Amino acid sequence: MKKRVILGMSGGVDSSVSGLLLKEAGYDVIALFMKNWSEKDEDGVCTATEDAEDARSVANQLGIPFYTINFEKEYWDRVFTYFLDEYKKGRTPNPDVMCNQEIKFNAFLDYALSLEADYIAMGHYAQVKESQGKYYLLRGNDKNKDQSYFLSRIGQKALSKTLFPIGHLDKKQVRKLAEENNLYTARKKDSTGICFIGERDFDEFLDKYLLTKEGDILDVDGDIIGKHTGLIHYTLGQRRGIGIGGIGSGEPWFVVGKNLKENLLYVAQGEKHPALYSKSLIGENPKWILEKSPNMPLKCTAKFRYRQSDIPVTVDLLEDGNLYIKYDNPVKAVTPGQVAVLYDSDICLGSCIIKSIEPLNKKYSHLNITL
Repeated sequence: MKKRVILGMSGGVDSSVSGLLLKEAGYDVIALFMKNWSEKDEDGVCTATEDAEDARSVANQLGIPFYTINFEKEYWDRVFTYFLDEYKKGRTPNPDVMCNQEIKFNAFLDYALSLEADYIAMGHYAQVKESQGKYYLLRGNDKNKDQSYFLSRIGQKALSKTLFPIGHLDKKQVRKLAEENNLYTARKKDSTGICFIGERDFDEFLDKYLLTKEGDILDVDGDIIGKHTGLIHYTLGQRRGIGIGGIGSGEPWFVVGKNLKENLLYVAQGEKHPALYSKSLIGENPKWILEKSPNMPLKCTAKFRYRQSDIPVTVDLLEDGNLYIKYDNPVKAVTPGQVAVLYDSDICLGSCIIKSIEPLNKKYSHLNITL
C-alpha cells in the first residue's frame, strides 16, 4: 500500500517540483494549500488567491488531488500577534521562523495526521536524517538556498513525519526539472519579503497596526542630529532610510540602539564604528531539535541572521534557562528579536531568540534597547 503524503503546496516552483518528485517516487500525494493571510496588497491584489490558483494548476498537471485549508486564525493568534508584540518591545522579530514552528510543522502537521497521512512534505531546502531513532535536521545541499535557519525550532514529532523532496538539489536543478516537465510555475519568480507582507512598503504596513511617534535621533555622544519617524521603523545595523545626510565625516550612519522609554534612536557614523559590534548575547526560549540540551559549555557555530556566514561561538546554559553565547570574534549588528541558530557542521542543533547583546565597548551599554 502506498504511503500517503500531504504536500504543503505554496504556488511556487519549489513545492511544485516537490510534488513531481513525490509522485515519481510512488507516494500517494495530496496537495494542500495553506491560506494564512488574505489581506490585499497596495495594488488591491490578494497574492494568496493567485498563489492558490498556481498551486491548483500544478496539482492538475501532476494529477494529484488539491485542497485548500484556512489557517488565518491560527496564524493571527500564534504568529502575527507575536510579530506585533516584538515590535512593541523595540525588537525585530522573524515571523517566518515562527510560522514554521507554529503553523507548517504544528497546525498543518496535526491536520495532515488527522487525515491519516504517513508524512507531510514541504519545498524547503533542508534535509532530515534518522539515526538510532533520533531525527536530525541538516542543511540543504544548496548552501545559498539552505533554509535550515527557518526550521531551527521544530522538534522530533515534526521531523519524524516530514519529507523535504528537494533538499538534496540546488535551485538550478529544481528549475530545470520544472522546465523539463513543463510545470506551470517553472518560470515563476521566487517570493521575497515576509510571508504576509510580501513586497509592499514595510513601514506603511507597520503603521496600520502599531502607533508610532516621532522622536530625536542622537549620536553616540548624546547630541541630537535629527528626527526619527517612530522606533518601529528602525532595526540595529540599519543604514538606509535613516534620513541623516551631510553631517560629520560624510561616511554613512547606522542604527546602533533604541531607548523606548524616552523614544530615542541612537546612530553611529562609519561601518567600522565599535558601537555596531557586540561580543556576546543572551538568548531566550531555546528550542533544541533533539528536544534535549547538549552538554555545556558547547563549542559550535551560529548564524544570527539568514545567509550570514557561520560564526564560531561558545554556548553556556544560564540558571534561568537562557543561553549565553560568546563569539570567538566581535560580530556586527546582532539584533534582539532575531533568531540565533546553532550548528554542528551541517547539523542544525536548534535556536534561541536574541534577548540582549553585550557591546564590544562598555561605554556603549546605554545604547541597548531599554523599555
